[in-house]
Amino acid sequence: MTQLFRKVLCPIDFSEHSLTALDVALKVVQQNDAALYLLNVAPMPAGAAGFQPVPMDPYPYVEKDRREQLEKLAQERIPATVRYEMVVTSGDPAERVLETARGLDADLIVMGTHGRKGLGHLVLGSVAERVVRESPIPVLTVHSTARVRKAARDR
Repeated sequence: MTQLFRKVLCPIDFSEHSLTALDVALKVVQQNDAALYLLNVAPMPAGAAGFQPVPMDPYPYVEKDRREQLEKLAQERIPATVRYEMVVTSGDPAERVLETARGLDADLIVMGTHGRKGLGHLVLGSVAERVVRESPIPVLTVHSTARVRKAARDR
């Protein structure tokens, strides 16, 4: 059997959508004997976009906290047979997903989407949409309602 994917990137923001995407990513890596890369992008502190100076000393603690959350999630949800690594960074989420995928030479990005429409989408934008639009590799987007539907079918 040909290995379709070797490296799968799964951005995690701890929302229900990203946890559902993790379930899908786990199936993909297990079926392909691939490595899983969990990515969390910590939010930037107010003013970090260059509008005003921000003391950056306390900021690494945010990344440390996110790494600990990601480690806990990995211990709870990732089977021992799955090879995985964790990446925690900060900045613009879509940019960091795309940069991380390039840096890892990933074959696939599996990510959750909130599925916002209308004004909510216009105002908030969409990390998943931007990643889909700009990614040179396949992006599989997953909406958490898929989990709800599957759970209903499995009953």
